[in-house]
Amino acid sequence: MKKEINIKNLKSKKPKVFFKTFGCRTNMFDTQIMMNNLKDFENTLDEKEANIVVINSCTVTNGADSTARSYINSLKKLPKNPRIVFTGCGVWTKGESLFNDKKIDALFGHSEKEKIDMLLKDDTRFFEAGDLKHIDETIIEKMIGKSRAFVKIQEGCNFSCSYCIIPAVRGNARSQREEKILEQIKKLANNGFGEFILTGTNVGSYGKGNDSLGRDGLAQLIKKISLINGVKRIRLGSVEPIQITDEFKEILEEPWMGKHLHIALQHTSSDMLKIMNRRNTVDKDLKLFESLASKGYALGTDYIVGHPGETDKIWNDAMENLRKFPLTHIHQFTYSKRDGTPSATMKNQINGNVSKKRAIELRQIVEEKNKIFRENKKPLKVLIENCKDGIYRGYDQFFNKMEVQSDTNLIGDWIEVGDYEVEKNKNVSRF
Repeated sequence: MKKEINIKNLKSKKPKVFFKTFGCRTNMFDTQIMMNNLKDFENTLDEKEANIVVINSCTVTNGADSTARSYINSLKKLPKNPRIVFTGCGVWTKGESLFNDKKIDALFGHSEKEKIDMLLKDDTRFFEAGDLKHIDETIIEKMIGKSRAFVKIQEGCNFSCSYCIIPAVRGNARSQREEKILEQIKKLANNGFGEFILTGTNVGSYGKGNDSLGRDGLAQLIKKISLINGVKRIRLGSVEPIQITDEFKEILEEPWMGKHLHIALQHTSSDMLKIMNRRNTVDKDLKLFESLASKGYALGTDYIVGHPGETDKIWNDAMENLRKFPLTHIHQFTYSKRDGTPSATMKNQINGNVSKKRAIELRQIVEEKNKIFRENKKPLKVLIENCKDGIYRGYDQFFNKMEVQSDTNLIGDWIEVGDYEVEKNKNVSRF
């Protein structure tokens, strides 16, 4: 008689891997690629269970490097004394020093992540930085621990903003093949995902590195994604003002477009934009934002506060301009030196306390604009993502937070909300 095999017990004997992800949505997708390529290991969402911790690092600021180092030091307290493996953008900045200082046990670059199962089976100390030309081939069928699906459509950036290290650690812009992206989304849609966020190092440059796609490659891609059965909402990661083409504007009123765009201004002073070596201008940016707002869009942006050369006059002019913009969301950065960039060696560095005060002023202006936008009530379509303390949470089509009280389990459901209260940083309702 054959002995019955308990599959659950066999699986539990696999070494457990915990992934710690820092930084942007692109890193989140990269972590999902690694999770989905594990075969001889088991994912765990509890770092205390981990035999191995994989750190997917961010290096957008020196502070991001410090955060990763602090996390590495904290792992000494974990009960299983896990092996520490380091990857992500930090490989190209602080990875070598962490490796040489024996803070980490192994290191590999972005281009190697699809080989993660093989790499983790190597219990020696290894340093596999890889290259900056790779584009992923993995098709993932599930987004572990996620209700919305992040799909990376491109890698790298050809811009040369004075403060930014990312082109040096992600490489030049290159695009994923269209058929690969569509196959990826079909798989995830078949497995129940309805909202898709297109992400990458510079999403709006989709088409670069693939001459057949042309300048309007992003708009063409989005149209094809919208035709896939099960796709209910499409969102974008951050795009540049100059990447909003006429063809892109044609899709803005489609019902499957999330009614929120994140457009990276970085500043609202013409002088500051020149110092930053940016390609956008304040006058053109304002016209673009007013046009998009007239179509009912909520609009967010990235904004750097305290960059070298940001004098009181420049700041005051910038805030005067900012008040004209129909902004609803802000992702602000207080400038910190990023070694290896032109900005790091510029004169007229800004005092940290001054930067903090300016950051507060900026945030308050945009928070007030957001509340005014939400007070102009519209029917909301919300994807419920999680529940905490009996309150269901999700985001509406304008990427505003919604909290819902309900006696029904709503996780993963799409709900339409017409009656709700507007609070400072969220909307609340009973369903």
